[in-house]
Amino acid sequence: MRRRYDVRWRLTGVATRRAGWVVDPDGLNPIALLNGHWPGNRASSPIPQNVSEWLEQSRADVFFETSSLNPQSGQPATDHIKAALNHGAYAISANKGPVVHAYEELMTLARERGKKFLCESTVMDGVPIFSMFPSGLPATELRGFSGVLNSTSNVVLTEVEKGLSFDEAIRRAQALGIAETDPANDLDGWDSAVKVVALAIILMGLPVKLEQVQRTGIRELSEEKIRSVRAAGMRYKLVCRAERRGAGVDCQVRPELLLAGDPLANLEGTSSAIHFDLDVFGLSMVEHNPGIEATAYGLLADFLRAVRPAA
Repeated sequence: MRRRYDVRWRLTGVATRRAGWVVDPDGLNPIALLNGHWPGNRASSPIPQNVSEWLEQSRADVFFETSSLNPQSGQPATDHIKAALNHGAYAISANKGPVVHAYEELMTLARERGKKFLCESTVMDGVPIFSMFPSGLPATELRGFSGVLNSTSNVVLTEVEKGLSFDEAIRRAQALGIAETDPANDLDGWDSAVKVVALAIILMGLPVKLEQVQRTGIRELSEEKIRSVRAAGMRYKLVCRAERRGAGVDCQVRPELLLAGDPLANLEGTSSAIHFDLDVFGLSMVEHNPGIEATAYGLLADFLRAVRPAA
């Protein structure tokens, strides 16, 4: 990356539930960390007790926030990002909660500090949705969108169609590394609803609240119903929709019965897709079977957008 983009970097801090606040301003070895070799903090430095002390000791220039989603409050991720911006670091997030609960506040703080708050990985991993609109689609109006945006629910529905039980399908999604230990946010539609709100806030410029989304998850579907409609040439998908209504927007997440010819019906496994209804044309984007690398790519792309000088 140094040769191609003229960017030098080193990893100076990592924070996890298991390892705690790990710091070395001279640089940590990423390969060693991935193999489970966690160094202790230097004896000459006090162990950080909170995110602010950790940012200070690591001398962070860029901060990545990848904690688990809390759809109801967006915490503690929002406070982490505020601490990073106040410290003077660029803040890059794969967590949708801060976008839903504090987007304008965080963007304002980033401008005041002369830094950036970027969040491409929050929807469809590394697909360039948020970065595409300002640079690639100027002077357009987004009237609405529809899509399948939750990989876990899509995997579960696909595996149930193949004959697995709901519990077995959930374990399959967890084995793929896309489902949390508690998959409730995915199965009950919270993850999808948060993504709808994030898209509406950033791309439509509307102050949508999570409680405005009409939300229904996939738990109400029986295994028999999912398989029977599949045998009849139709499929259930957890579909997200938003449509402008005057000065506001109608948002919903619910299981929909789709005909086989519907592009959303053909999504398998972890694949996701979105269709944008613009005032000048429609635009669709499909992400085929992404893994965790796709989310990592979104974080990397935001990193390069943050630290490289504008062309």
